[in-house]
Amino acid sequence: AHGPEMHFGFQTVTEEERREKIYQVFENVAKKYDVMNDSMTLGIHRLWKDILMHKMNPCPGTLLLDVAGGTGDIAFRFINYVRAVRQRQLQRKLKHQQNLSWQEIFESYQKDKFNSLGDSQVVVCDINREMLKVGKQKAQHLGYSEGLSWVLGNAEELPFDDDKFDVYTIAFGIRNVTRIDLALQEAYRVLKPGGRFLCLEFSRVSNPLLSRLYDLYSFQVIPVLGEVIAGDWKSYQYLVESIRQFPPQEELKAMIEDAGFFKVDYENLNFGIVAIHSGFKL
Repeated sequence: AHGPEMHFGFQTVTEEERREKIYQVFENVAKKYDVMNDSMTLGIHRLWKDILMHKMNPCPGTLLLDVAGGTGDIAFRFINYVRAVRQRQLQRKLKHQQNLSWQEIFESYQKDKFNSLGDSQVVVCDINREMLKVGKQKAQHLGYSEGLSWVLGNAEELPFDDDKFDVYTIAFGIRNVTRIDLALQEAYRVLKPGGRFLCLEFSRVSNPLLSRLYDLYSFQVIPVLGEVIAGDWKSYQYLVESIRQFPPQEELKAMIEDAGFFKVDYENLNFGIVAIHSGFKL
């Protein structure tokens, strides 16, 4: 026996096969992942990720775990956001101390440059080596180094201690996890009490007309884009199918509550094409 049957897109496969196949998909698309996201969502995924960051509104000192975040999209945004908050805090502080000498102001700025994140850290955890490799290259290229670490690990069995992080994010990753319930339990385990869970994922469009148009776009246009851009019809076809197989908003909300989270809610973006789910560990 191979264990319970699962969906891989619209196929039915065993859990093991699904893990293997999904690994292959991301192995295949890693290098084209950013181009692919831009082409599939017409660039809007960038906006969705910005909204996620504003919803999180992290302050300096926040410890973030970003799961399935191999290419660094959430991590880099987090670092930018915290730096900006920190910068504003410093400016406010210096404004209120009018009688500082130029020397003291200068030294305050210098000291701050070395600690521009106020001890914030983001750990990117991804199961796929190729995706992490792409993320690390991007980080180097964009000049991100401090406050950032990369860990190879499975969302269903995280390599971290209990009660460790302030925030857990997973953006467009949870639908590729084989056992969502296990991933949610793990998210709960590694968060500190008072910590927050945030998930950005494709969801269910409620408007019937829009839903039809979206289906047409997804099934007729996206695989063609995949073929043209990445020479990879099959991976894109899987990505589209996996979006349709993923549980709708209310169902995912119930699963997050089952994992122990409180004050669970979600916000639809673009009529539910994507949704941000949020919950707290108390």
